[in-house]
Amino acid sequence: MTTLTDPPKASFRLSMLIYDTRYRSMTIQIVALIGFLILIGWLISNTAQNLADLGKQPSFGFLFEPAGYDINQRLLDYNSQHTHLRAAFIGLLNTLLVAVLGCITATILGVIIGVLRLSKNWLISKLMTVYVETFRNVPVLLWIVFIMAIMIETMPAPRAFRGEDPAATMKVFDSVALTNRGVYIPEPLFSNSLGNVHLFGASSFRFDVSLDLVAFLVVLFAGLYASFKIKQRADRMQESTGVRPTTWYLRLGVVLIPVAILFAVLGFHLGYPALKGFNFKGGIYMRNSLIALWLALSLYTAAFIAEIVRAGILAISHGQTEAASALGLRPNRTMNLVVLPQALRVIIPPLISNYLNLTKNSSLAIAVGYMDLTGTLMGITLNQTGRELETVLLGMGIYLAISLTISFVMNWYNKRVKLVER
Repeated sequence: MTTLTDPPKASFRLSMLIYDTRYRSMTIQIVALIGFLILIGWLISNTAQNLADLGKQPSFGFLFEPAGYDINQRLLDYNSQHTHLRAAFIGLLNTLLVAVLGCITATILGVIIGVLRLSKNWLISKLMTVYVETFRNVPVLLWIVFIMAIMIETMPAPRAFRGEDPAATMKVFDSVALTNRGVYIPEPLFSNSLGNVHLFGASSFRFDVSLDLVAFLVVLFAGLYASFKIKQRADRMQESTGVRPTTWYLRLGVVLIPVAILFAVLGFHLGYPALKGFNFKGGIYMRNSLIALWLALSLYTAAFIAEIVRAGILAISHGQTEAASALGLRPNRTMNLVVLPQALRVIIPPLISNYLNLTKNSSLAIAVGYMDLTGTLMGITLNQTGRELETVLLGMGIYLAISLTISFVMNWYNKRVKLVER
């Protein structure tokens, strides 16, 4: 009788790390990782040695020294005696302000322009095409400087508002002043204010949080949540009965009525800007540099978002729209239930890149004198302290953290709206 036995297993040899496909890819990755770590270690060691030779040991103690300079646009209290750390924090808030305003404005404009580019009206479609091609083919820095120059040269000086027959007047029921120094708009005030809460004891990070604002946000988000629940209930009724109830007035009421009651309890009123001396006092002051940066980044990015939206809508087969119409769905319901859920899969990924580009392009604010993170930490602070490495590393780390946060939020939203395939 013949007995069959398994062939003996080959023993492991070092040559298998190169010639055996089971190990070759891992070997290459490990070697590449070791080489990369060696390069990073050499760069760090070389940088530390060069700094030591110059008598500049790496240190972040300069952040707690008095800054000695003013910041023209700020959201929190600040003066020249505060530390460089607080100045950098004020600059960071200014960067986030421009980024948030720019992303919101660019998204709204981009969606509208992208849809209008698909209009059957020849004139509207061509006008939107001219807008897109004009803005996206001119560097954004030129748009920033151009808008800044327009505001300085065309807007009246504050003295033009003085006298019995002034050369310039305030707009919107005498509540908004457009000047060559900036724009003054009414500010919300409360007669029965709840006061402020001081957060963080250290002077570098200490800031006041308005309890009025907290109460408003709580009531607003509660109303939005109730509105969302009403919408979900309407969706369930439509799926079960085929008839969608009218809920717009309920959804609007649960958001606006609680906010109106809160404002009435707190004694809400507006504080209007008024010309006093050589300039306007009161209200909210937005400098020309802030407005120029905001508008330029928004208009520039909106041109790219418009093309993304147009491509996303065109990616959806027209047959699906016709099928939805044949089932009796109204155009708005067709857009919400059929077109947008599928188009978002195409729109969201490139939209993330445009949000990141807008945030990073906000560093061009230094061209018009807007004190953002680049102008404070990596501008004046760097020049005063001579800490090039520390300030640049901090700036890079902050921009990296902002970009990763935007990517995380948008990727999370992309997963929420993607179609579930069976």
